[in-house]
Amino acid sequence: MTDTITAIATPHGTGGMAVIRISGTNAIARADAVFQPIRGGKPSEMAGYTCAYGYILRDGQRLDDVVLTVFRAPHSYTGEDVVEISCHGGRYLTEQILRTVLCDTVRLAQAGEFTKRAFLSGKLSLTQAEAVADLISASGENAMKAARSLRDGATFRRIKAASEQLLVILSDLAVWADYPDEDIPDVDGGALERRLEELLTELRNLLSTYDYGRILREGLHTAIVGKPNVGKSTLFNALSGYERSIVTDIAGTTRDVVEEQIRLGDVTLRLSDTAGVRDTAEQIERIGVERSWQYLEEADLVLAVFDTSRLLDAEDQALLERLPMARTICICNKSDLARTWQPEDYGFSDYIEISAKTGDKLPELEEAVAKFCSRRSVPAEDGMIANERQRGCLMQAIDAVQEGLDALQMGLAYDAVTVSLDAAEDALLQLTGERITDRVVDTVFERFCVGK
Repeated sequence: MTDTITAIATPHGTGGMAVIRISGTNAIARADAVFQPIRGGKPSEMAGYTCAYGYILRDGQRLDDVVLTVFRAPHSYTGEDVVEISCHGGRYLTEQILRTVLCDTVRLAQAGEFTKRAFLSGKLSLTQAEAVADLISASGENAMKAARSLRDGATFRRIKAASEQLLVILSDLAVWADYPDEDIPDVDGGALERRLEELLTELRNLLSTYDYGRILREGLHTAIVGKPNVGKSTLFNALSGYERSIVTDIAGTTRDVVEEQIRLGDVTLRLSDTAGVRDTAEQIERIGVERSWQYLEEADLVLAVFDTSRLLDAEDQALLERLPMARTICICNKSDLARTWQPEDYGFSDYIEISAKTGDKLPELEEAVAKFCSRRSVPAEDGMIANERQRGCLMQAIDAVQEGLDALQMGLAYDAVTVSLDAAEDALLQLTGERITDRVVDTVFERFCVGK
């Protein structure tokens, strides 16, 4: 990390202010070259965590009046010398200041390179670094709390504790194997088995947080299903806030899945309006129906819409047979009309009455969705698995520990158990970033914005 890098750290566009960040060995020297303080010394004479008011100069001309902040290594975000220039937020002006900072000794930062440097200098673990991207993209209060918990190291601490348990077991096995002539007690197979089972339980408990972490990060994949003309598209439009789906009295109007991301209270929904499910000979509509069944199977949450003012027919019965009741909310549409059947009689544990056309009682749907999410929630302060990379590493560790436990229970030599546990430890170290390839590191930080 010998290069000095710079980038605009705030979103591109017009605003009250913008920030240009510089990090590296030449950061402060470059600030000396482009900044003229109103009073006091140059940036090179400033202490860390101090600010100065002055001008950015280019060819002796003033570009803008700015506030310049100095952070001295290692007490900065990246662990290097860092300078941040707070200027007025016009797009053209910000880009001109950035061009002024760029020179032979200062290059444009790559995506996520500031946070990558924080990781490489030991300021953040890899899970904490990944949480920075989640914090930036958080779409709600719960997502923000989860990302903040990850950034503060809750997940890292759980993984580190499991890794240390594994290291103790490996060290016991190594001592027993390497010093056979010493007066060292034999490894207690029963005690070892219990320790591995406890470790597996902890790792599986951590893995079980993945679905909730994914929902917080990506939103709740929600499918609206039902037979034709029960009000699915009307409900979809009511939730979206505008006419996203075409609504007519003609059955089968929706042929393909229409998607929209919305906020419902504090929950983000990746909402999918699906084709009405029914038997049909029409080829295009049949393809839409097949996709509806697929979305029903894969969704985190299903909103099953029924016209409860009418008796259930064969199409309703076919839908009822395929609904995953544990993740389904029954939507009794046309609440202004008398019900002809009761949802609780058909296995629904949660249902609401609404009028999709008027938007009546949509707040009750918000409450029902919040209740559904609360049943799957994980305390943010306990840490959770937040992405596929972390999930993959954890699954490798679980499989390897299970393999070691199986070898132990089959009576194989402790050397075979050790090989499996070594693989588990390697997977956990990859998860935290303590043992990881440059290619994986680059992939992790590619999804960051340039200024972070």
